[in-house]
Amino acid sequence: MTGAVTAVAPSPRAFVTLLLLACLFGGNHVAARIALDHGTDVVTAVAARSLVTALVVAVLVFVNRVPLTLLPRHRRVMPLIGLLVAIQSVCLYGAVARIPVGLALLAFNSWPLWTGFWVFVLYREAPQRQVLLAMPVILIGLALALDVWGAASGLGARAQWSAIGPGVALAVAAAATFGVVLALTQHEVAALDGRLRSAITMAIVGVLALMVAPFQGGLNWPNAPAGWWGLAALTVLYGTAFTSLFVLLPKLGVVGNSPILNVEPVAALVLAWAILGQAIAPVQWVGALLVVGAVMALGLRRRR
Repeated sequence: MTGAVTAVAPSPRAFVTLLLLACLFGGNHVAARIALDHGTDVVTAVAARSLVTALVVAVLVFVNRVPLTLLPRHRRVMPLIGLLVAIQSVCLYGAVARIPVGLALLAFNSWPLWTGFWVFVLYREAPQRQVLLAMPVILIGLALALDVWGAASGLGARAQWSAIGPGVALAVAAAATFGVVLALTQHEVAALDGRLRSAITMAIVGVLALMVAPFQGGLNWPNAPAGWWGLAALTVLYGTAFTSLFVLLPKLGVVGNSPILNVEPVAALVLAWAILGQAIAPVQWVGALLVVGAVMALGLRRRR
C-alpha cells in the first residue's frame, strides 16, 4: 500500500469501511495462494494485479484532473520506488506461496521497524520512542505467531524452520523493502499527489514484471479453473481495495493508510482458515494479536 497518511479516530462509518478494506487486502493474498497453487507464478500474479490497478488509478487521475507535473526529484526517485515495490510484491507473494497466508502477512507487518531503521540509515533521523517501545512487542508476537521453537507444531525448532524458513525470509525481505519505500516516500515524494504516485508505481511494477517474465519462460497462467478464479479474485480484490483508498476514504474523513488497515493479517488468518483450511494454534493467535495490536497502536500514536 502506498498512500498518504492521516486521520486519527475515524467515524464509525469510516471504521467499518477500513475493516472491509483490510479484509479485501487480506482476501487478495488468500486468492493469490489459490492462483499460485494452480499454475500461476508470482511474476504473472504481480503483473496482472499491478497493470489492472495502474489502469484503474490512472482513470481516477484523469477524471479528477490531477496535475501531472513531476519535479526533477520526483523523476529521479519514482523509478526507484517502483523497482522496490516490484521487489516487495514478488517477495510477499513468494512468501504467501510457501507458508500460511496470515503468517506471511504477520512477518511482513514488521515493516514499521524497518521504516524506522531505513529513515535512520538514509536520513540520520533517530527512531521515534514509540518505534523502540513497539519493537520488542512485535518481535515477541512474531516469535509466538511463527512458532519459532516448533512447540505448537510439535516439530521442534529445526524442523519448523526447515518448513517455514524460506517463506519467512521472503516476508521479512518484503517488509525491509517496503520500509525503504516508505522512507523514500516520506522524504522525497510526499508532496506528489497520492493517486498519481500510486498510478506511476503500479505501472512501473507491472512493466517490470512483464520484462522479467521472458527470462522465466513467459507468463505462466493458471492450469485449472480454480487458478483462474484465484487470479481474477486477487486482481479485483486488490484493485478494489487500493482504488477505494483514494475514492471512499477521503469522503469519510480518512486519507491513505490508517492503522486499522493493519488488521489485514488477522483477516487473512480467518479467511485462510475458512477457505484454505490453514489453521494455527491458540498461542499463534496470541502472537498475531500482539503484532497487530502493536502496529495499530504505533500507527495511532504517530498520527496524534
